[in-house]
Amino acid sequence: MKETSNTYARLSKPSQKAIETMGFEELSPIQEQSIPLLIEGRDMIGQAQTGTGKTAAFCLPLLERMNHDDKNLQAMILCPTRELSVQVAEELGRLGRYYKNLTVLPVYGGAPMDRQIRALKNKVQVVVGTPGRVMDHMRRKTLKLDTVSYFVLDEADEMFAMGFRDDMATVIEALPDRVQKVFFSATMAEPIRAFASKYLQDPEYVKMAHKALTVPKVEQIYFELKEYMKTEILSRLLDIYNPKLTIVFCNTKKKVDELTAEMVAKGYNADSLHGDLKQSQRDTVMRKFKRGTVDILVATDVAARGLDVDDVDLVINYDMPQDEEYYVHRIGRTARAGREGIAFSFIAGKDIYKLRDIQRYTKTRLEKKELPTLEDMQQHTREKIVGQIKNMLEEEDLKEPLVDLLIAENHNSYDIACAILRMYKETVRASSHTQIDAVDDPNYREPRREKPARKERKGSRQDRGRFERLFMNAGKDKGISQRHIVGTITDKADVKAGAIGKIEIYPNASYIDIRDKEVERVLNAMKGQKVKGIPVVIDRAKPKRRK
Repeated sequence: MKETSNTYARLSKPSQKAIETMGFEELSPIQEQSIPLLIEGRDMIGQAQTGTGKTAAFCLPLLERMNHDDKNLQAMILCPTRELSVQVAEELGRLGRYYKNLTVLPVYGGAPMDRQIRALKNKVQVVVGTPGRVMDHMRRKTLKLDTVSYFVLDEADEMFAMGFRDDMATVIEALPDRVQKVFFSATMAEPIRAFASKYLQDPEYVKMAHKALTVPKVEQIYFELKEYMKTEILSRLLDIYNPKLTIVFCNTKKKVDELTAEMVAKGYNADSLHGDLKQSQRDTVMRKFKRGTVDILVATDVAARGLDVDDVDLVINYDMPQDEEYYVHRIGRTARAGREGIAFSFIAGKDIYKLRDIQRYTKTRLEKKELPTLEDMQQHTREKIVGQIKNMLEEEDLKEPLVDLLIAENHNSYDIACAILRMYKETVRASSHTQIDAVDDPNYREPRREKPARKERKGSRQDRGRFERLFMNAGKDKGISQRHIVGTITDKADVKAGAIGKIEIYPNASYIDIRDKEVERVLNAMKGQKVKGIPVVIDRAKPKRRK
């Protein structure tokens, strides 16, 4: 810590060491106000947004108050989602790394029940879980709360919105008579206040000022554009800023899948996260994103709460959120751990009214910028090339026999450099993800699909010559989507996404149009392969029988 605060000084050495190891320079306002009260054993209601440090605000007092020699269950933390349960458990583990033998278990639906039962039988000191799975264990008597002395209800407003009121009451009423209880919520509507007053004893109320809702180090920018321009502008922003990790938010699961497939087809390393994915699938996606194997995460608001990734440089609101609070949660995914970040918002049509509401709610004005143009792209490319050349000239001992050979043939060095640069620029242009004409032309309109002049007979060259239909023996029932098929075929068969045409996915089968000259390559490469981890067989589709 730059300056040791009174609150920090009250923490034990293991907690202080963990905080310093994690790189925090100072306690956040919610931590400064909450930790002393909770160490004293007071019940508390905390009103604070995600990203303000509230997890540490209730985890550090827990570590201070618990008996680390007692292996029985001492604390229960209730969270609305699986993702948040895992995040809180991981955060508690990091904060408690210098306490001996701290045992923390996240319990949530979608994970194997038998594995959780075995862990509970071996005894854990802290359980972090979702209401449904916690109640399952209570009914099975694999989780008993009679030794709990510290209870936290995290994201209370989200719990109410998800219909967990009765479940929360069931868990709280199963606790011993005198348990320290802590409620955290981003908002404090009357039903939440009434619920808290029923179960908390003389609670302290800690509220963060409204100005703490936004993340001060996030540069917030918006673009006004047409709906059809969004994917192209997204591509340009990614190419210009070249972020390490990016989260793109959409409002629907359908749009997430569609956009992910588009980005994969353009050559970007993207994956999706939304509520229809199984827990194992979510975990796999998040592992890839944290490791940088996937650098663009396309997500619904299920990812706005509970994501704990420090290196997100860019957040893009592809769709504007329906609720002002979700805007705050979304942009809070960048500029974490003291870093700076950028949040872009796409404003199409009536979104301008949502923008006004968000600016009123956050008391922040977003900066409007012009859409990135072809000239911006060219300037970016020029600066990148010049920068690379300067670095090479300054840092490397440059010797190239081919250049010596050209000079020996009486070509001057200037002409040689120009020729090499032209070759490099053509390579960059050919590999560009973006379409450089569509958005820059003020008269451009979204293209319509042209109808064929006449219907060709079956079997004609026009109908079947360019693409051939393949059959795959797996579909929606296995969770397979367009992006999985496109990603696997382009990777395993080493073909471009443009070689893949229409894809139709049914419950137990999928049909894929492949450019005729690439069919054999795809069939050979996909023998014995898996799509989304599922073994599949791909073969030529049988022609439909005439009736």
